[in-house]
Amino acid sequence: MRSPLLSVTLSVLLVCLIGWLLVVGRSLLLPFVIALIVWYMINSLAHVFEQIPIGRWRLPGFISFSMALLTIFAVATVVLDIVTVNLTQLAQDAPTYQRRLEELFNQVSSHLNLNDPVELKDLFPDSVVPRMVTAGASVVTALAGSASLVFIYVLFLVLEQSTFDRKFEHLFASPERAQAAFAIRAEINRSIMHYFSIKTAVSVATGALTSLILIAIGLPYAALFGFIAFLLNYIPTIGSLIGVIFPSLLAIVYYDNLAPFFAIVTGLGLIQFTVGNLIEPRLMGSNLNLSGLVIMLSLSFWGAVWGVVGMVLCVPLTVMIVIVCARFEGSRAIAVLLSETGDVGFHKDSGSETQS
Repeated sequence: MRSPLLSVTLSVLLVCLIGWLLVVGRSLLLPFVIALIVWYMINSLAHVFEQIPIGRWRLPGFISFSMALLTIFAVATVVLDIVTVNLTQLAQDAPTYQRRLEELFNQVSSHLNLNDPVELKDLFPDSVVPRMVTAGASVVTALAGSASLVFIYVLFLVLEQSTFDRKFEHLFASPERAQAAFAIRAEINRSIMHYFSIKTAVSVATGALTSLILIAIGLPYAALFGFIAFLLNYIPTIGSLIGVIFPSLLAIVYYDNLAPFFAIVTGLGLIQFTVGNLIEPRLMGSNLNLSGLVIMLSLSFWGAVWGVVGMVLCVPLTVMIVIVCARFEGSRAIAVLLSETGDVGFHKDSGSETQS
């Protein structure tokens, strides 16, 4: 029988090995992870289409799946085109905004009567605005470049998904273990679908309202900033803050006075506060059962491992870890520490434990 110290040591080594593999294999894993997200979205949307009543009938599975596939493809194409056009225009205008920012620094220094005026290059490297725009364009280019590989992965996932349940069942030696594993998978699927459905709905609302406010004020690239707000809303806590900062900074260099800047900060701030602190928590409820500190630590970890994709996926990945760890007595302590209330729904005598 292994000693507790040996078990802990082996567990730590295993976690370190997995973390190292996630970092080293990032270029290989990320396209597949994105493909899994797209595949999951297609199946979830197909399930929604199947529930839509048409008189006394409902859509057949193959029709709803085809509609979901076309919808995801069309939305992705339109969004990518809009973002590409806006980024191209922003890249052309970036030198103008750079000069305007330098003028603002000179004006502030003169108003403060500084002996050694503060210059933009003292705080940021040269051509900081064009470099930021170029970095954003490179991200879009990288996503477009990996789109073909993601499409191939999605295609094979779609073609083979009918065999997944059969393969999954054959992984276990007894029907009881297979049934328990299917129960864990169903619980994970419910939690993740609950999270993504609500998160997507509030993110779409946030992005649309952001674009409408920027259009009303007259700030350019409203569609781009709306998409950025939509995407960043998936990133807990800091995403909403960054979504307000970007258009606010552009307003400073685009307008000759600060009135539009304050209007944008106030309007977008109210949107983020209302959606993030009032609407979303009410819709989300306590379904996730994750500690706020754990969410921040998870955000930092997965952001360091997989960048923006990791930040978007940090909550679902942590939810999966909590659900799986709660099903095993040896790892239940991990689930309790990660949870918000400590109640992870584990009862030794209820048959919910899966024996290894």
